[in-house]
Amino acid sequence: MKNHSIRFALLFLLCIAVVKAQTPATTADRAFSKLQSLTGDWVGKDDHGMPAKTSFRKIAGSTAMMETLTMSGMDEMVTLYSIDGDSISLIHYCPTKNQPHMQATPPNGEIQDLVFEFKDVRNLATPATGHEQKLVLHFDDATHITESWTWRRDGKDTVFVYHLARKPTPGRAAKP
Repeated sequence: MKNHSIRFALLFLLCIAVVKAQTPATTADRAFSKLQSLTGDWVGKDDHGMPAKTSFRKIAGSTAMMETLTMSGMDEMVTLYSIDGDSISLIHYCPTKNQPHMQATPPNGEIQDLVFEFKDVRNLATPATGHEQKLVLHFDDATHITESWTWRRDGKDTVFVYHLARKPTPGRAAKP
């Protein structure tokens, strides 16, 4: 009787594993996997030729991604990304001491861009105070990305663009 119960339990677990393996990933899952593919260090320049660098790493048991972006002449900024229902959410920790929250709803099909739209912000003195308003993360190819950050101040938007390439790691050749 005990062997029968053990066999039944193992068969039940095997069935659950097969069903889970056959369940297609949601669009948010696919987008987050694409975001996770960025894990590592990236270097590049902004549209004015000034150096920029960023790094992506998986955190919290791979349920979130942390990006640390550094541009010439500025303190680093940290952005946390995570799945939020059918979307990907981010919270951006800015040297200006506010924390914008943005959300991207990934498209069906191949994901070339994640467009993060402003949802709300914490610690903003007034609506006119400068803060990040939008991020477009473009996947150029496996080793190149473009980040376009929209800064809003006094109701006026300025876009800052960063062209980044994956930094080769020792023992792994860079891909074109």
